[in-house]
Amino acid sequence: MDSLLSNFASPIVMAFALGIISRLIKSDLELPPALYKSISIYLLLAIGLKGGVELSKTPFDQVVWPVAGTLFLGVLTPITAFLVLRYLGRFDMSNAAGIAAHYGSVSVVTFIAAISYVESLGLQPEGFLPTLVALLEIPGIVVALMIPLLAKSGGGSLKKAFHEVFTGSSIVLLLGGLLIGWIAGPEKFVSVEPFFVHGFQGALVLFLLELGIITASRLQDLKKAGVFLIFFGVMVPILHGAIAVLVGQMAGLSVAGTSVFAAMVSSGSYIAAPAAVRIALPKASPSLYLTASLGITFPFNITLGIPLYYLMAEWSAGLW
Repeated sequence: MDSLLSNFASPIVMAFALGIISRLIKSDLELPPALYKSISIYLLLAIGLKGGVELSKTPFDQVVWPVAGTLFLGVLTPITAFLVLRYLGRFDMSNAAGIAAHYGSVSVVTFIAAISYVESLGLQPEGFLPTLVALLEIPGIVVALMIPLLAKSGGGSLKKAFHEVFTGSSIVLLLGGLLIGWIAGPEKFVSVEPFFVHGFQGALVLFLLELGIITASRLQDLKKAGVFLIFFGVMVPILHGAIAVLVGQMAGLSVAGTSVFAAMVSSGSYIAAPAAVRIALPKASPSLYLTASLGITFPFNITLGIPLYYLMAEWSAGLW
C-alpha cells in the first residue's frame, strides 16, 4: 500500500493527472508541438546515452541472459495478445494482429516512469536496461505483423512496415544513444552528464503533462471500444508483467531491475507500433489499437501497474 501511495504522490503521475483534468475541464493548456517533439528526442537520447555508458561497464555474462529473456518475451507477448483477442474477443485477423503488435512492443515512457518509481524507493535498477528496451521494440511488432501474412490477409506492405520500424526515430535515438554512450564511456560522458541526467526528471514531468492531455482526448473512444477491450487492456498487461517477473529473476535481475523489466514488457507501444501497423495492416482500426495502448494500458501502468509489478517482484524474490 505504501508503494502504491508513493507512486500517486510522484510529480510524474500528478503531472499526467493534471493533463487529463485540464482536457476534461476544456482548458486550452497544451505544449507546443515543437516543444513536445524536442522533449521526446531529449528523453530517448538521454536513455540511450546513459544505458550505453552503463553497458560499457557491465561484464558480458551479466547481460546475456537478460537479453535472451527479452527476445523470448518479444516473441511470446504478441502471440498471447493475439490469441486472446482473436479467440476470446472474437476480433478479426487484422485488428487482432494490429493490437497485438502494440503489446509486443514497448512504451518507453512507461519504462522511464518505472525507473523513476524504483529510484524513488531508494533502489537502483541495472544500468543496461535501456539496451533491453531497444531490443524489445522490434521483435514484438515483427511477430504480430507476420501473423496476417502467414494467413494471407492484411492487405498492406510488410516491407514498408519493417522499414518504418527499423528507421523510426525512437529506434534510431535509442540505438544511436547506446552506441555513443558505449563508445564514450563514463569518463567522456561527464562533460554532457549535467544536461542529460540532471534535467531528465523535469523534462519527464512536462512530457507526462502532455501525454495526460493526449490520453484524455481518447477517453471518449472507450465507449466504442467495448468492455472486452477494456478488460484486455488491463488483464493482459498484468499477465505479461507476471511472466516478465519470472523471466527477469531467472535472468538474474535485481528486484528493482525485475520491476522495471516487467513494466516495459507489460506496456503497449503508441509510437513505433502505430506507424508500422498503419502501413502493414491498413484494415486495422486506429481507434481500437490506440485506445487500448494509450487510453487503457498506459494510464493503468502509470498509476497502478508499476507498483503492482514491484510488489510481484518483491514477493517472488522471497520464494527463490
